[in-house]
This record gives sequence, C-alpha cells and structure tokens, in this order.
Amino acid sequence: MVLAAGEGARLRPLTKHRPKPMLPAATKPILEHVFDALVDAGITEITVVVGYGHTHVQSHFGSTYRDSSLEYVVQDKQLGSGHALLAAESAVSEPRLVLNGDQLVAGQIVEDVLDAHENDDDALATLGLIRHADVGEYGGVICEDDGTVETIVERPRDDRTYKLNAGVYAFEPELFDYLHGPEPHLNEYSLVDGIANAVDAEETVRGVTSDGIWIDATYPWDLLEVTETLFESADGVESTVSSTARVHESATIVEPTVISADCVVGPGAVVGPNVALGENVTVGANAVVEHSVVDADTRVGSGAALVDCVTGRNVRVGTGSTVVGGPGDVRVGDRVHEGEQLGALLADRVRDDGGVTYAPGTIVGSDAVINAGTTVRGTVEEGTEVQ
Repeated sequence: MVLAAGEGARLRPLTKHRPKPMLPAATKPILEHVFDALVDAGITEITVVVGYGHTHVQSHFGSTYRDSSLEYVVQDKQLGSGHALLAAESAVSEPRLVLNGDQLVAGQIVEDVLDAHENDDDALATLGLIRHADVGEYGGVICEDDGTVETIVERPRDDRTYKLNAGVYAFEPELFDYLHGPEPHLNEYSLVDGIANAVDAEETVRGVTSDGIWIDATYPWDLLEVTETLFESADGVESTVSSTARVHESATIVEPTVISADCVVGPGAVVGPNVALGENVTVGANAVVEHSVVDADTRVGSGAALVDCVTGRNVRVGTGSTVVGGPGDVRVGDRVHEGEQLGALLADRVRDDGGVTYAPGTIVGSDAVINAGTTVRGTVEEGTEVQ
C-alpha cells in the first residue's frame, strides 16, 4: 500500500496543479521511483491511496506498472497518514507493506523490512530505519539492542540519539485497532501515533536499519538536491541522452545530465552538470543550463542562462534571460529560509519576454508574465504581470 494522497503545501506553487508524488525527481515522478523500489523487491500487487490531485496519478499510471497491478483508493479529505491507511482498511485481511509515496526510498530498505517481518513471528509491525544526521523534521525511533522499538516520535526535540523513520512499514491487520485509538492531533490521524499506541500497549514492534537512498523533497529547492543525490547514488539514475533527443554537434553536454525524449539542444548550448531535462524541452542556441531541473515542454531561449533553477511544465524563458543562481533567501508562507541554493523557481506556464534577470531565491507563481528587461526578486503571485 502506497500513501500518495497529500498535496505537499510547502512545495507550492509547484503543487498548485499536481500532487507532490507527481513532481519530478530527476525526470521521473517521485511516485514512479517508489513503484520501482517495490517492483524490484518483488511486489506484484500495489494499492495506492490517492487524494489531492488524484486524477494526475491515475491517468499517468493507469492500472499496471511494470507488470504489477495498481488499484486506487481515494481519500476524500487529507487528514493524515493514519486516516489515509484507514481509507483502505476494508481491503486488508493479511499482512501488508506500507510506504509513503512522496519520498524516495531505496529498494534495499523495502527488502530489509519485508525479510525482517516475514522472519519474525512476534512482531505486530516492522519499521524501516536509516542513520540520518537530522531527524528533527521527520520521525525518530529508538530501539533496544534486539531491534524492539522503545520510542517512536514525530519531530523529536530532545538530544537523544534517534534513527530516522524511513516511512516503510510491514504490519499485521491487528494494527488497525491502534490506528482507531489515538485522538487526532490538529485534526490529523497519524500512522506513527497508531504505532506508538501499539508500543505503549506492549505490542512487539521492531525496527530494522538499512543502507541506501532515502530522500524527501520538502521545499522547492530540495528537488535540486534530490536530482544531484540520484546522480551520485549507485541505485539512483544514470547520465543519459534519449535516442529521440536532438543535440546539436556544437552543443556541450556536461555529465551527469539526463536529457529526455524529444528534447532539442541548440548550437553552442551548454547543458550540465547536474541537469534533468523533462520530455520535449528545448534549449536554444548558446544557452546555458546548470544544476537545474527543467520540467516537460519548457523552452529556454537563445543566450539564456539557468543556474540552480527549478521549472514547472510549459515554461517560457525568453532570449537572454538569466537565473544567476543561489544562494538566496526564499519566502515560503510566513517563513524566510536564508541562504538556500535556489536561483529561481518558475512554476507552470510562466512566461518571460526576454532579457529578464531573476535574483537569487525568486519564486514565480504559475501563469505569471514577466515583461522584457525586468529584474525579478522575491515572490511573484500566480497570474501576475510584472512590468
């Protein structure tokens, strides 16, 4: 069971028109990487709990993925991971593997959790854990020497040594009794609270520590780090140029870079390193794209330069426009994140008319229009025309 119902509000404006699991990690949706990990671990039947923007998920993947069947359960209101799981309770009568659909996890973690749970006759649930320097924004777990979970908390604030909860769980159907138990916190039913209830009731819950990729994109600039990590990892993505892409003989491709189907890279252009071009992207003559994630159907004009840039789909960057690169201060909601490695985020269908300069940390909402010769900084709201 894959929990893919959430929006990813802190990734707005990228999630204005599609859910977080469908944002690109390199050139594939995050959720596709999750499915790959499951299929590689031998899973042949996958139930996907969808909610916000669920039609994007269902229309993209359909009823099968790499010969594994996909069934969908719609969570009408996004009330937390526990509530998402309860949406599929009626379909669960035997042990289940559950993982988050909006975080990248190595297939090794999935295999380790499956093996540990199948070989443990006592465990009500088994959790996948990794060693991670910072668990403060995620879930922390403390285990006894034999792997029995002693403490599991969300966003721990004390100075104890935790392992990070990787969001991969195997459990028996009886766990639902504990998911019904906790009162919702801030109107959200947490899967972790349900597991903590089971631990408090002295049920046996185990943790198994794995190596391998675990990545979460919480904010827009994280998509740059996700792509870079995938390039660096042995079980990530390889530097490739699609056979249907057209790269001019005078263009320069600096690895690692992924260039998807039907892309066009013009004469004298430089693409890479650490660049992911989605399908049908055009990079004009003498343009430079470096350390960027450029989503499908985007056009980068002649002589333009994108550094530390994330785009949505169908963006138009005009001739000679420049994203100078980070670090920059980025406002997300009512919080300013200082010194983040983001040149600019250009959401779906942004258009600039050329000669535009984007100050570090700029976020431009979908359907905005930037007139020629403008310098843009800060946050530009959806649908705005900047003169």
